[in-house]
Amino acid sequence: MVKGDVDTYHEDGQWKNKAEGNDRASSTHDGKADAQAQGRQMASDRGVEHVVKKQDGTIGEKNTYPRSRDPRDIEG
Repeated sequence: MVKGDVDTYHEDGQWKNKAEGNDRASSTHDGKADAQAQGRQMASDRGVEHVVKKQDGTIGEKNTYPRSRDPRDIEG
């Protein structure tokens, strides 16, 4: 991950967002959708990648902001 990338993950019954390099979560949420929206905004503001993990900890999706930084040459 690039320094500052944002992870959205489930821990201790809550969904959390944490920027790489931080010791603690930047935000906590009861639902995944709320956490994902906040994480997307954080990543967009920073111009970094947003990694959304499933409840089991595996990666569900990755989104790069801005889109022009996406190293893959496919849409989606």
